[in-house]
This record gives sequence, structure tokens and C-alpha cells, in this order.
Amino acid sequence: MSNTLNRRHFIKQGGAAALSFAFLPALGRTIAPSDKVRVAHIGLGGMGNNHMKWFAALPEAEIVALCDVDEDHLNSTFKTLQTLQPGTKADLYGDFRRVLDRKDIDAITCATPDHWHAQIATMAFQAGKDVYGEKPLSYDIGEGQMMLRNLDKHKRIFQMGTQIHAGDNYHRVVEIIRSGAIGKVHTVRLWKTGLPPDLGPAQIQTPPKTLNWDMWLGPAPYAEYTPQRCHFTYRYFLDYSGGVFADFWCHIADIMYWSLEPKNLKTVSATGEAPKGINDAPLWLDVDYEFDDLNVHWTHVPPDVPGAADRGIGAFFEGDKGTLICDYDTREIRIDGKVLNDIPEVPKTIVRSPGHQQNFIDAVKSRKQPESNLAYARKLTLPMHLGIISYRLNRKLNWDSEKERFVNDKEANQYLHREYRKEWKLV
Repeated sequence: MSNTLNRRHFIKQGGAAALSFAFLPALGRTIAPSDKVRVAHIGLGGMGNNHMKWFAALPEAEIVALCDVDEDHLNSTFKTLQTLQPGTKADLYGDFRRVLDRKDIDAITCATPDHWHAQIATMAFQAGKDVYGEKPLSYDIGEGQMMLRNLDKHKRIFQMGTQIHAGDNYHRVVEIIRSGAIGKVHTVRLWKTGLPPDLGPAQIQTPPKTLNWDMWLGPAPYAEYTPQRCHFTYRYFLDYSGGVFADFWCHIADIMYWSLEPKNLKTVSATGEAPKGINDAPLWLDVDYEFDDLNVHWTHVPPDVPGAADRGIGAFFEGDKGTLICDYDTREIRIDGKVLNDIPEVPKTIVRSPGHQQNFIDAVKSRKQPESNLAYARKLTLPMHLGIISYRLNRKLNWDSEKERFVNDKEANQYLHREYRKEWKLV
């Protein structure tokens, strides 16, 4: 793979099998209109279009609205929907608040830039709507806390878009780790290769007439428009996201959290390198985490362990009886010098997913939380936020897991929640 990260190519090549499994709908059903979940899609870039296509293929979902602050994205996505569902009567919006005002909408999907995730989801909960939201869950820790409070208060359903979670490989890895086949796991190594693109110097200009730049910025600090800050490359700016690390943490840390349910995070220590262009998210980032009886290491290059070199993303579990390495689609187990891809004696104990999006629709109907539910997603996302804070402060940090605050560290605690830009503080 090129040393510069190409996320679209990576998803196409590196995660195709798991992703395709996650996207397959339950076909062949005839659903009465009254039994369909009425869905609106908010944020219509690359992932937002994936959302639209996935839900358009689900017999139990009816797409009734599309929303984006960029008219070009909005109109292009509507044309795509028309090819998938000729005769669609979906309404188009430039302001997500008008979507949430509609009483006839049951659920939304949210694929906006990260800094909008939490407010949109929280307002959707308050409006009585369920949410399928892209990862990362939130821009900061305080937002995740706010989301969970409102989900519980308004009794809503939430699924985070960790689509790989639905694949059989992750289910099987969890079964093997939990069985004790490799013994007690004491160390996990996670990694993702690839660097962000070089965005060069700022190209400040007048925003396109088709783009509501002020609303795109929303709760983030005001900045003059540059094309580098907007749309796909927004993720390489700390005002909106956290770079490659924030983009991929949840996808691969998911298998560690699901398998081990790590408890009582104590310390976090990050090192990294700043980029050379206009963007300020780290060029690369390595982070060490200390939990009770478990050490977790994130690196931007594969660790020096068997089977890692050829994997652009992966997790390596070290137990006292053996090891297991996996990525989205594959796994290898090493016990007593033997290399295995499965242990037949370990029974299948986890119910397989009907597909990530179908699981969400099923949860909306049953009112039972789905696989990547908000309570789980918040625990999974929290260490990612802490890693970025450690990088920004350039030092090791001590964490109180019960209070969810840094220990005697006023400077670090200031990063737990950012004040919204006044005119866009909506919750």
C-alpha cells in the first residue's frame, strides 16, 4: 500500500469481504408500508452515500428525506437514489433541524463530519428519533456523555457505524479469545499503517455558492474557507476530527473491547509527529494504554510479531498459552508452535449478525439495543479521545475511570469537552 493513506482504496481492498457481509440486506421479504421504518439520511458525502445505498436495499426501510449543507452533494445523492428507487418521493433539505421537525420520520443516519455527530444525534433523540451514526461516536468525551444521557432519557435506539463488527471473523475471534484457548491475555497490539495526504498551504477563498460554510463549521471554531478543510480531508484537522488514528481506532479496537472488555484505564501516553501542511492532526501517532491486568499499544506501523508485516491494519493478542492475530477478514492462532486459523473445539456461542444496517432496523422495531449500541460505543471511543489529548499535551496522563477525569490535571481536563461556537450551541 502507498505510504500515503487512500481510505477508499483501503476499504475496497482491505476490508471488502467483511464490509460486503455487513451490507447484505435480508432480501425476499414483502413488507407492508405500515411496517416500514421511515429513514432520513443526514450528511451525504462518501459514507453518507453508502448509508443511503445500504438502507435503500433493505425491504423494511423507506428513505423519505435527504439532507446536506452542500447542494451539489444533495442533488447528486438524490439522483443516485432515483436510479435505485425510481419514483422516490424523498424530500431534500439543507438544514437537518427541518428533518428532525418531521413527526413522520422514525430514524436518521448521520454521516456528517465528526464535530457534528453528537449534537445531531442528541437532538434526534430529543425529537423521538433513533440514530444510525458514523464513527467516531463524538468529537470529545463530554459529547459522548451527553449522548448517552439523552438516549437513556428519551428511550431511543443507537447503532454506531462500525460495520466490520457484523462480520463473522470478528464474532469468531471473540469466541476463541473468550474461550481461554490462548490463555489469559496480558497484551494487545493494535495498528493501522498509512499517512494522511500532504494538504499543502492554506488556499483561503470564497466558499462555493452551493455550500453553507457557516453551518458546515457549526459548533467548531470559525475558520476561513479552504477546500482542504472541507469534505473528505476535514478529518486531518483537530478542529473537526483526529486524523488517521480517529478514523480507524474504532474499527480495530472494537475486536479488543468486544473480546476482553478491558476495565479501569489508568494511564495513556502518546507520541507522534506533526504534519507539514495546513492540517494539524498528527502525521502519525503511537499510544500506550494501561488497564487493570492489560497493556494496549497502538502503532502506526505493524509490530514486530508473527503475521503482522503483511497486514495494514490488525490486532495481536498475547496470552500466556498462545497468540492470536487478526484483521477484518482473517485470523491466525499460534499455540505450542502450531499455526491454526480456527479451533473447532471452541463452540459458536455468539448469534451472527443479520447485517449491520438490518440489525439497526430490527432494533428500531424491537426496541432492544443493537450490536454497536451507544453504551458500548462510548466505552470503545473514549481511549481514542485520551490518546489525542496526550499527543496535544506531549506527555503521559493519569486517568480516573470512575470519575472520567484526568487525575489532578486541570490542563488536560480542559480538553474533555470543547465549548461550542455560540450561535451553533443547539443542545
